[in-house]
Amino acid sequence: MRVAINSEVMRPAGIIATRSLTKVYPGKPGVTALADLTLDVEPGVIGLVGANGAGKSTMIKILLGLLGPTSGTVQVLGLDPMTSGDEVRSRVGYMPEHDCLPPDMIAAEFVTHMGRMSGLPRTIARERASEALRHVGLYEERYRQIGGYSTGMKQRVKLAQALVHDPDLLLLDEPTNGLDPAGREAMLALIHRIGDEFGISVVVCSHLLGEVERICDSLVALDAGRLLRADRIESMTTGLDVLAIEVGEGTDDLAKALGDLGLGVRREGRAVLVSLSDEDTYDVVLRTVAELDLPLHRLDQRRHRVAELFATKEAVNAG
Repeated sequence: MRVAINSEVMRPAGIIATRSLTKVYPGKPGVTALADLTLDVEPGVIGLVGANGAGKSTMIKILLGLLGPTSGTVQVLGLDPMTSGDEVRSRVGYMPEHDCLPPDMIAAEFVTHMGRMSGLPRTIARERASEALRHVGLYEERYRQIGGYSTGMKQRVKLAQALVHDPDLLLLDEPTNGLDPAGREAMLALIHRIGDEFGISVVVCSHLLGEVERICDSLVALDAGRLLRADRIESMTTGLDVLAIEVGEGTDDLAKALGDLGLGVRREGRAVLVSLSDEDTYDVVLRTVAELDLPLHRLDQRRHRVAELFATKEAVNAG
């Protein structure tokens, strides 16, 4: 999968294609939410990222056919959402950011209703609802009223209703909104599994670069309505001469032991960062972890975070 900026000729290939897409909200002065946005997005898991107000939600509304552009063109799955909105929405699942769930309905009933709204026959909608709730981990809780759910469970219900009609594309608007760290990890793992195992393309709209970059193949980064960068994750990051080690316990003991061996060591949260001076460093780290009898959770070469690269690019542009 790739995200690339191509020529001005509109082609239906890929899941999303825009050409000079612009949206200006009326007013004095008008607010430009999207400005001259041209890109092609091919199937996979894509992060649509940017700060609040960058234009992410406006773009999602345009992709769904809920909002018309001021100028330019857009295609979703080869269709124009303004002229084929019903067909687009029948093939796209949407998870909104805000809590919009009916508290008095049980989850199974609500997801079945959303399946019916997508055109599924009653019996098939009921079967799909059970399967969707199973996929998001709510099968045992499917007959409880939504109002009694935790925030994490409500987010999963929203994801289930987006999945119920077996879409080709999912648009997820801030799917980790309101979740604690454990809940965010679980939601991100679930999204990654949907893209990896189900073969459904997913656009994850988020202002949290650090989370999204871990599960996405590519990123589309917006800044004040303009395209900041669109590329594969691997093209946005470069390897560093640093090993990152995370253990289940004894982090301080590990850092001290590696320091005593003459390695350059520093701490960053739960991770111990070690200067990768030569190939033997891997063996030294593994041997030290084994001698201390520590549970090794992670050992890999550190990479630049995408957020750092964007910050650098913004600083260059400002200069």
